[in-house]
Amino acid sequence: MPDLFHSLQSRDLGHLRIVAELWGVELLSIDANEVLGELSAALLDPALVDEILGALSAEAKSALEALAGEGGRIPWATFARRFGEIRGIGPGRRDREQPYLQPISAAEMLFYRALLARAFFDTPNGPQEFAYLPDDLLPLLKRSPKSPDFGATIRRLESSDSVESLGRPASPKERAHPLPPCDRLLDDATTLLAALRMGWQTPQHSENWRHPVAILTDLLSTARLITDTTPQAELVKSFLEMPRRAALSMLAGAWQESESFNELRQIPGLVCEGEWTNSPLITRHSLLNLLATIPHNQWWSLPAFIRAVKENNPDFQRPAGDYDSWFIRRAGSETYLRGFEHWDEVDGALIRYLVTGPLFWLGMTDLASAEDGGLATAFRIKSNVEGQMSDFRPSTFNEKGKLTVTSDGKINVPRLVPRAARYQISRFCEWEEEKPEEYRYRVTTRSLKKAQEQGLKVSQLLSLLAKNAAAEIPPAFVKALKRWELNGTEARVENPVVLRVSRPEVLEELRKSKAGRFLGEILGPTAVIVKQGAQAKVLAALAELGLLADDQTSEVSMTSEV
Repeated sequence: MPDLFHSLQSRDLGHLRIVAELWGVELLSIDANEVLGELSAALLDPALVDEILGALSAEAKSALEALAGEGGRIPWATFARRFGEIRGIGPGRRDREQPYLQPISAAEMLFYRALLARAFFDTPNGPQEFAYLPDDLLPLLKRSPKSPDFGATIRRLESSDSVESLGRPASPKERAHPLPPCDRLLDDATTLLAALRMGWQTPQHSENWRHPVAILTDLLSTARLITDTTPQAELVKSFLEMPRRAALSMLAGAWQESESFNELRQIPGLVCEGEWTNSPLITRHSLLNLLATIPHNQWWSLPAFIRAVKENNPDFQRPAGDYDSWFIRRAGSETYLRGFEHWDEVDGALIRYLVTGPLFWLGMTDLASAEDGGLATAFRIKSNVEGQMSDFRPSTFNEKGKLTVTSDGKINVPRLVPRAARYQISRFCEWEEEKPEEYRYRVTTRSLKKAQEQGLKVSQLLSLLAKNAAAEIPPAFVKALKRWELNGTEARVENPVVLRVSRPEVLEELRKSKAGRFLGEILGPTAVIVKQGAQAKVLAALAELGLLADDQTSEVSMTSEV
């Protein structure tokens, strides 16, 4: 940071004289440059610093403690929210009204005593305005014996092994109803990968998934398992064959280092609009660092943690403390949530989403609620190593489930059947509605044709079923599969529209008319199949022949009588 001399360099002579007056320094010079040098030297007297510190208000001392604890600087927006603003008035009005005699805030008290300055510094996010302590004053403030609490705070904040956790342990009520551990993320990922491999953009029956398809797609892209919704065969094979613990850890690692997985834009109920951008990777790391200070395997209050972040680190995702340039609104509302007053609805909601969403899905946290089925009010970070979130290890179940097969082609696959097996089996089948712990499929000639088009063979399906079945595969089903592979479809069940007439002559007359091209397979002397979508044209042709037709298509038939 700049030293005292350079911090005061831009101030007019009147401002320098105000500082001298408040410090009790008698200036001998009258030239502005000479006054600047004389004043800067005088303010570095340790005894004088002690005297000035002793006369500060408790709030002003707290502001200095906060600055010293952050290495001497804090983003201006954050500092001003905690310790007040400095009135922006010109030299003439300042000299008339003398605001330094009755400061409106701790910030203003420190500013007119040259204990606080503000300037723009470069950051990874670009230039940002900071409140700061002049560099040569900071050591004197740390050594000051006039403020014992101030010195203790500095020593505590400088200590490398005294990082304080934000928030508090959860109360018995907050942790009354633990949510069951959940690793369904892997199962939904397997289903989505199979669906994408089959050319579906949205898997069937995915509306009740715990993890929205769009978010799961982002995660799989982050892990490079898919590219533009196309599964990457070798990486997918490796992922599906991993033990569940390793697979979750792989996804967790990819998520933690992703610059594209944007939690802010995934929060349910919020709509982000406009061309502004945020930095999800920096934000994620900031929150993970705060979470890493919480004792592992201890239930912690989620509302208290969010409140503590708001109080101590509110700008964790906001460059320069900017709460106005992001256009975010509630779904169904045209009002934008701009300004710090909406922190809980945006920034607080992001913290809740991170803890109860990705961290929970990836097996890094447990959750509990105060009421059965209510919102999470407590969380517990699972075992870690050396305080690093990246070292957290999820607890998961083993994949030792066995599937069942019926003679009519139904395949019931428990959730904990090996994921690689279910991925392949599902590609041979029609998908039926999922159950909480079971996936249900049916083998049909249509599904077998689609599998065949993807280069899959019936022998592969039979091998997968035999390896993962709880009992012998029904012989009739095995025979049917092998016969289909050899002969193709040998029987067909249809639901056609049938035209029935009272006499063969009527059918013959119709076949010779212009409606003949709409007639299909003849079923007998008085019955014929009507081609799909042509029944209205056939009815019109009958009318032209002077025949009244009884349309019973709701019962899948047509009858015409002379």
